[in-house]
Amino acid sequence: MIYDTGILIWVQRGNEKAARLIEKDEDKYLSIQSYMELLQGAKNKMHHKYVKDFVCEFGFSILPFTENIGHRALVYVEEYALSSNMRAGDAIISATAVENNMTLASSNSKHFKAVKELQLKVFKP
Repeated sequence: MIYDTGILIWVQRGNEKAARLIEKDEDKYLSIQSYMELLQGAKNKMHHKYVKDFVCEFGFSILPFTENIGHRALVYVEEYALSSNMRAGDAIISATAVENNMTLASSNSKHFKAVKELQLKVFKP
């Protein structure tokens, strides 16, 4: 399963339900976009290291940005930016899940619900 940035933030804030969701999954993935969002949110070098350690300790594999993901993300922005306020980052995360035929776990379903071919698991903290 691919995890959206929001679920990882819930874990970092101490939400046990979010942590259990991730811990029980043997194959944990992040889009490179989610990983960059986590790193970008770091307030200082210590927090930056914490994010990197967190991703490593939970055993996440980072899925790269590919040409196909980029093309699909562009299509999503073209199709959904005006009607559903699809942002570039969410389009990349959605495209990563679809291109890898994986379910995306997210606590922000409104960001992704427009994408019909996306398998979405909604997490409620």
